Amino acid sequence: MDIPVGSDTRSDSDGQRLTPLNVESIMIPSLNVTVSALHAFEQKLGVTAANIANVNTDGYKKYRAIFQEGQYGAVEVTAQRGETRIPLGRPEEGEPPAQKTSDVALEEEFPELITSVYGFKANLKALKAQDEMLGQLLDTVV
Repeated sequence: MDIPVGSDTRSDSDGQRLTPLNVESIMIPSLNVTVSALHAFEQKLGVTAANIANVNTDGYKKYRAIFQEGQYGAVEVTAQRGETRIPLGRPEEGEPPAQKTSDVALEEEFPELITSVYGFKANLKALKAQDEMLGQLLDTVV
């Protein structure tokens, strides 16, 4: 049986399927926020990479990754194209193909890459600090 990457087949006491993000929210809410932010920056990097890859594609309209606060402080990401927001991973329906050049500007995309990388690194450091604090707490208790 193939299991998609990022899925978890275990169940909690209510019989609900546990995903990587809601496992942490059950245990330690601060880990949920940090892990969801890491995932959000990963998605933002993907959106920016797709924009850069399509810089010379006729008719391509750039996307912007928009961060929003989700349940329990988790970070949720939607992709915005023009005035329309769509959840990541879902294609926009009914859009006719355009014949104009791409609206991607590399001078806008590279700063997006830089902020995404630094945001990812900052959340990774926060996760490592939380890991060290929990380790010290367990060493103190045991």
